Amino acid sequence: MTGTAEYFRIGEDAPLPDISFNAPFRAVVVLEAPYSTDWQNRISGWLVESGCLYMMAWGEGCSSWDDSVDWASIDDFPDGNVPDARFVMTTWHEHEPLEEVFWFAGHCANHSDVDLANTLILHVSPTARRDEMLERFRAAQDKV
Repeated sequence: MTGTAEYFRIGEDAPLPDISFNAPFRAVVVLEAPYSTDWQNRISGWLVESGCLYMMAWGEGCSSWDDSVDWASIDDFPDGNVPDARFVMTTWHEHEPLEEVFWFAGHCANHSDVDLANTLILHVSPTARRDEMLERFRAAQDKV
């Protein structure tokens, strides 16, 4: 894997950080806290607007993120003509170990038209676990 991995804890209780300087990027949304549908939709729009071109969701109920990010992407192009370089890939991984999702992010989550050098781990959690999550991500990259 080339590029960087960054960690951000996000939640309904905190303002959203500026992540656009990482664009274009892939994002792994790690869901470990409850959230509202309205907040999820806001986060999906924020991801697309910030330059996410590949979103992977992991955790309980993560399948809805596939749809919410897809809709946020479609909302940017009401005529339905999403340029290839702005097309956002989405996947969800509810029944896979997080390490497999991290491995997938580093080895398979590519865009056909844009080089994605940066990976963001967006941790929906009541507490930050930056060092742990980044170490788990790095360890997953070494798996064969």
